[in-house]
Parts: sequence; structure tokens; C-alpha cells
Amino acid sequence: MPRAVVVVPMHNEATVVADVVTELLTSFPVVVCVDDGSTDDSAAVARAAGAVVVPHPTNLGQGAALETGIRFALSLPAAEYVVTFDADGQHDVADARAMVERAAFRDLQVVLGSRFLGASREVPLARRLLLSGAVRFTRRTTGLALTDAHNGLRVLRRDAAEAVRLRLHGMSHASEILTLLARGGFSVEEHPVTIRYTDYSRTKGQRGYNALNILFDLAVNRMRAAA
Repeated sequence: MPRAVVVVPMHNEATVVADVVTELLTSFPVVVCVDDGSTDDSAAVARAAGAVVVPHPTNLGQGAALETGIRFALSLPAAEYVVTFDADGQHDVADARAMVERAAFRDLQVVLGSRFLGASREVPLARRLLLSGAVRFTRRTTGLALTDAHNGLRVLRRDAAEAVRLRLHGMSHASEILTLLARGGFSVEEHPVTIRYTDYSRTKGQRGYNALNILFDLAVNRMRAAA
């Protein structure tokens, strides 16, 4: 398999991140955990499990953690692909591996995970409604015909990863990534993935009212781009 570096943003994930890192290292040679100002032992736990840990002194947001992790991954000359992977245990490493293989086999620059093409069942109703709105918004603003707009499992080939420079540090980074990919004209395909909804991952997920914050951040970012 091509050399891929996995970037895992984490904030107070000490109870689960060791299992995530251990599982990832069975398929990927390098796992980079960006500790986004955790107040628990996330950094020590991830490091003990075998991850490279890059710290943020304070909590800056998941978008900022991904930006830091992607830049770190690209500093490694052998990295051909960057994989983004959530720290809460909801993603399947087999899906990440299959997405990298798909990107290499089909010469794709971007492969995005979609829970609505895969076997993700019992998607909470509030999450389903939020994601449905996000998909419609993404299709209208980017032209990308996606089925899932806020999935944290992504594969970016080096050239695409270099073009993804995030300015939105909160949860609106997911929409910003898609905007940047569409603007760059990169080849994009979705891949069916499984999302494991546990009590823990539900508590870490977005609240419905965050949709308003995301829309506000995106509107501000568009005005900055136009200025």
C-alpha cells in the first residue's frame, strides 16, 4: 500500500485514543495525534500507544488540529497520502485502508468517506437531519455531488493535501475542506464507510445548533475570500 500518514485530532480522548492508535498502527506506519489542548492524559496515552504527538498549548478547535496535523504529515518526505481519522473510535481502520487503496488504484486525488453509502445504521435522527442540510448546502455551494458532507474519514493525495489550508478552526472546517477541494478542481470520489455510534461518540458529536455557527463561519470566510 502507498505510504500514508494518519492524522488524528484529539481533545480529551484519553479513554479511547490508545485503542484507536493501536488499531491504526496495524495498517499504517505513522499515526500523528494532534493534542488540541487536552486537560486529561490524551497526549501521554497516545504517545505510549505508538503515535507521534504534536501538541497545541490551548484548545484551538478541530479545524486547527487538522491543519497542524496535515502540515506535519507533509513535512515527512515519504508521505504520499494524508488520512484524517477521528479519535473517538467511530471509524473503521479497514475503511481507511480501502480508501487509500482506491485512491492509488484509480489515481484519485481525494477519497471521502460516506456513511450513507456504507453500513452505518442507527444514525441518530438529529444527526441525520443536520447532515441532510449540510449535503444540500455543499452541493449548492461547491457543485460536488456528495452524499455525506461532514465525515471525518478522508484520504488526500499529497497534492490535494498541500492545497488544503484551513482558516476555519472550529467544526466548520469540514465544509471549508470541500470548498477548497472543489475550487482546486481535484478528482474526488466517495467510498462507503461504517460509522460506529457509541454512547461515547454521541457525546462527542456536534449539537444541532452548531449548524448555525458553521453557516456563520462559512459566510465570513467567503467574504474574506472575496475581499
